[in-house]
Amino acid sequence: MSNLYSNSIFWIEVNKIKPNPHQPRREFEESRLYELADSVRRYGVLQPLVVSRLELEKKDGGLTTEYELIAGERRLRAARLAGLSQVPTIIRVGDDPMMKLELAIIENIQREDLNAVDRSRAFDRLNKEFNFTHAQIGQKVGRSREYVSNTLRILSLPEEILEAVSKGKMSEGHTRPVMMLNDRPKEQNTLFKEILYKKITVREAEQIARRIAYNKIRKKDYLPDPELISLEKKLQETLGTRVHIERKDNGGKIMIDFFSPDDLNYILGLIESNKEEKSGNMLEKFISKITKSPEEKKEEILIDDRSPEEKKESDEESDLYDIKNFSL
Repeated sequence: MSNLYSNSIFWIEVNKIKPNPHQPRREFEESRLYELADSVRRYGVLQPLVVSRLELEKKDGGLTTEYELIAGERRLRAARLAGLSQVPTIIRVGDDPMMKLELAIIENIQREDLNAVDRSRAFDRLNKEFNFTHAQIGQKVGRSREYVSNTLRILSLPEEILEAVSKGKMSEGHTRPVMMLNDRPKEQNTLFKEILYKKITVREAEQIARRIAYNKIRKKDYLPDPELISLEKKLQETLGTRVHIERKDNGGKIMIDFFSPDDLNYILGLIESNKEEKSGNMLEKFISKITKSPEEKKEEILIDDRSPEEKKESDEESDLYDIKNFSL
């Protein structure tokens, strides 16, 4: 079991501390590092770094002691910039790679030092390398399973968009409407450029993404069913993921997004469990709504009683969000 080395603080030479190979953080903002270095130069390193001790065999047969950083990389980098020769540390012993990664992630999350992409990649490593479920990751970092699953979905975005989020050019909030267009890459890239260069708000991005996503429905002879949209929204809230329902002439289909087998099993568990009557009832409503007989559907056909002028205005509004009309 891992433990602190005598609960003592040791002063260790900076050049003897190796970087943490499990460090989840990739981006370190240079200006903030220099600000921290100025603070370190004035007041010193106020909070000790956490390291593990390594006994390495030298080529001549002797042993040398080095230290591997577990938590505190920003402080270590700032100390180097400030010209410090030693830093205060706490030494941990008995930690395996999983524990080191876990500690590094938790420290960064508690300090809110990780950007959305680094946090997603850290969760992804815990899931794939150490077989943690989304629920287990959530317990480790004090978050819900839905939070972990939604964070991991960010990795479904193209690398160009991930880089923009990492560098702070686009907020984490903007990723949600952009992910709504994962199955429409051209429109997704156009919306991304709008966010990047026109600085549109998250709300504006959501409105555009929703218009694009429902573009086909808007152009049909009937209007979207408000009840279906309401049920779709409720099911999304219950399952913690995006749900889209598409009605066709002879039935329809329900599309539920999932990120991993663990995520899928959780969603299936909610649907199948007798304890989840609420979500089950909503699903039944969905199915009955999109699988009604032709006679039942006929009774529900929405009559378009708009004037020619109103129809033309609506079509123009719909075309407003066609990809060809986006400008940078």
